[in-house]
Amino acid sequence: MTHPLIPQVIEIATPVAATLGLEVVGAVFHTHQSPPSLRVDIRNLEQDTGLEDCERMSQALEAALDAADIIPDAYVLEISSPGVSRWLTTDREFISFKGFPVEVTATEPYNGHTAWVGQLVRRDEDKVHLSQKGRAIAIPRSVIDRVQLMDGSED
Repeated sequence: MTHPLIPQVIEIATPVAATLGLEVVGAVFHTHQSPPSLRVDIRNLEQDTGLEDCERMSQALEAALDAADIIPDAYVLEISSPGVSRWLTTDREFISFKGFPVEVTATEPYNGHTAWVGQLVRRDEDKVHLSQKGRAIAIPRSVIDRVQLMDGSED
């Protein structure tokens, strides 16, 4: 379950990230730790997300959160990159991960399936194209819930 402060944190963090050329891709508040830790995942919109991006965001977001005073107790702020185990959403990601194994999940059955695993070929205006052991598969974007990178390799 998402912590009730997360929507406010994202509302504060999003414009802070935008001024730095970054994007907020998620946030988690781990209250079971002592002190609690707030992790905000960011992505650089122009290049691979680096340590410098995390440092710049940490300093800017810390100041913004302190000013907003929405977290009353002590906590640790962590800024990180979500890594490559996330969903593919942007054109840049679909181009960068061409040939990588992915799982496509549908919101409704299409040709009797709600999930496909294969190598990413491309995404166009209407479909996501996969190769399943050399066989071409095209799934309409209108039924796709998510496309996620997988570990390992598929033929």
